[in-house]
Amino acid sequence: MSQAQSSQHRGPYRGVFPVVPTVFDEAGRLDLDGQRRAVDFMIDAGSQGLCILANFSEQFVLTDEEREQVMQAVLKHVGGRVPVIVTTTHFATHIAAERSRRAQDLGAAMVMLMPPYHGATIRVPELGIHQFFKQVSDAIDIPIMIQDAPVAGTPLSAGFLARMAKEIEHVSYFKIEVPQAAAKLREVIAQGGEAIVGPWDGEEAITLMADLDAGATGSMTGGGFPDGIRQIMDPYQAGRREEAMDAYQRWLPLINYENRQCGLLAAKALMEEGGVIRCGRPRAPIAPLHDATRAGLIELAKRLDALVLRWGH
Repeated sequence: MSQAQSSQHRGPYRGVFPVVPTVFDEAGRLDLDGQRRAVDFMIDAGSQGLCILANFSEQFVLTDEEREQVMQAVLKHVGGRVPVIVTTTHFATHIAAERSRRAQDLGAAMVMLMPPYHGATIRVPELGIHQFFKQVSDAIDIPIMIQDAPVAGTPLSAGFLARMAKEIEHVSYFKIEVPQAAAKLREVIAQGGEAIVGPWDGEEAITLMADLDAGATGSMTGGGFPDGIRQIMDPYQAGRREEAMDAYQRWLPLINYENRQCGLLAAKALMEEGGVIRCGRPRAPIAPLHDATRAGLIELAKRLDALVLRWGH
């Protein structure tokens, strides 16, 4: 798919944009047929957009060649049905810029990056982070989402994020998933004004209601139950806060179980159980879910009649 094919989705982007898991077979090889089925399910379940090659996609266990295979397969298969965000994080500025340009050329609607970091101690100061995002921005013509997540171990103040939004052309979306996310979203919006096109919630939507109240307009969740997150987001965005709160209370046990017990393994476990994909295993050295943990996840999803458990049967 070319950049022109993604033009039907120009933004601003709002709503539920879950992370697509990377699907492997029993031997740990890419399962691109399963990948396509996962995408079809997620769109049928109400995803208003998708994100690929994120941390919840196990991007860190993929070779560069595999990243390219997944990106091509997903963008071609989506075929413009929904906008797709491609994660292009890398420590090296020129590689991040090249990845972002490649994603744009294949039809990505947006790219998402964390600030450059390596291991537990190698960090880049604010000047270097600003230059990093400026060079990525200069290489593309689509929006950049900055992922503000604890995994990077890099403090990004609300003021600094707002300044980058004002000073760097394509930096306009922010996925905030740090402690007290709502307070930070509120401050980023206050300081950044119109430059903040997309203040977004993350961390599997565990703080979604507080983040929506703070001004979040999008949510990037796990991929297992977009239908449930839509039940929260849709009424909220239509001004029906009490209805949204009721839905949040219904779905929160499952959201919490994903966030605290399963992590990135939840979506594939649900998809495997529901016949969306054949194999829900991660790639080594990540261990599969314990049978008891998996059973707890399935039990909660069944209570909610999540589409993922019915879609493939």
